[in-house]
Amino acid sequence: MNDVRKKRLESAGFRVGSVAEFLGLEQGEEKYVNIKASLVMEVFTRRKKCHLTQVDLARRAGTSQSRIAKLEAGDPSVSLDLLVRVLIVLDTPEKLITATLLGRKARA
Repeated sequence: MNDVRKKRLESAGFRVGSVAEFLGLEQGEEKYVNIKASLVMEVFTRRKKCHLTQVDLARRAGTSQSRIAKLEAGDPSVSLDLLVRVLIVLDTPEKLITATLLGRKARA
């Protein structure tokens, strides 16, 4: 958010901060949420790039379309295991998955 917008919101009485501050997350929890969010975005991006529907991806991953929909919506009930399995099905390079899990940028 740019400084002008932040100042305008604060002058209107709003508090401006991070998601972690708003939710009261500890550092470890924040990292976990960020990792899951990165993996979710990677699944969505790769599924679209491969021109797959949620149903197609679910069949390939051995799960249901509703689980894929929950995964893409960032539902907390979706496990890291399922996220990683789906990324493998989408032929995601192992170093990209590993880098994301370690909170680093993957090198091309």
